[in-house]
Amino acid sequence: MTRPPPLSAAEIQARVLHRDGLILVIDKPAGLAVHAGPSRAPNLEECFDALRFGLPRPPALAHRLDADTSGVLVLGRHPKALAKLGRLFSGHATEKTYWAVIQGRPPADEGVFDQPLLKLNTKAGWTVKVSDKGQTAVTRYRTLGRAPGMTWLELKPETGRTHQIRVHCADAGCPVIGDRFYGQPEPGQQLHLHSRAIVLALSKNKPPVVVTAPPPPHMRAALQACGFSPST
Repeated sequence: MTRPPPLSAAEIQARVLHRDGLILVIDKPAGLAVHAGPSRAPNLEECFDALRFGLPRPPALAHRLDADTSGVLVLGRHPKALAKLGRLFSGHATEKTYWAVIQGRPPADEGVFDQPLLKLNTKAGWTVKVSDKGQTAVTRYRTLGRAPGMTWLELKPETGRTHQIRVHCADAGCPVIGDRFYGQPEPGQQLHLHSRAIVLALSKNKPPVVVTAPPPPHMRAALQACGFSPST
C-alpha cells in the first residue's frame, strides 16, 4: 500500500513562496529530507504531485538542502526550466543567503571561510572535513547579532560543497547550534541553519526573482535573543 506523503496537499501548497511559469520556490521544513535516500524515509519529493498547479507533471528539485536545514528551496516546473536552473546553479549565477545561530563567536565580525573541503565515504556513511586534498570552498559571513554564548550570522556560500557552511563554522571553532555531525547538540536540539533567501536571474529582460523565507519556529528564540525582530 502506498503511504501518504509527509505533508498534505494543503500543507505543502501553504509553503509556496513564489510561483511562475518556470519555477516554484517553497519553504522547506526542517527535519525532512528533500529526496528518497537508502532508508526510504519520508521525503519532500513525495509531496510534489500536489504542486503541479495544472501542469501535466510535478515539479522537480533544482538543487538540494540538508534534511535538517529549513528554508528556500527551488523547484523547476518542467524540463526546460530545470535545464535553465541547472545552468544558473552550476555557473554560480545565483545568490544564496543563509542564517545560522552558532555557538560562541566567529574569528571576526565578518570575513571569509575558504578552507578546502573533502568528502569522505566510510563504512558508517560519509562525512566532510577540511583538507588540502579537498575542493575549493568559499563562504562569506557577517555578524547580525549576538547573545551570551551564541552569534547570529548571515552566510553567503560562493561554492556549493556538501555541508559547506556547517564544516566551515565548526572548523572555525563556532559550530552551528544543533549540528549533530560537526557540533555537540543538546538532546532534542534542532539544527539552527536556515536558507534565508535566493536571487535568481531567470531573464535578461526582467528583474531577478528574489525570494525570502521566514525563520523556522525552532530558531526564533535564539534569533530573538540575538536581536532579531519579525520586521528584520
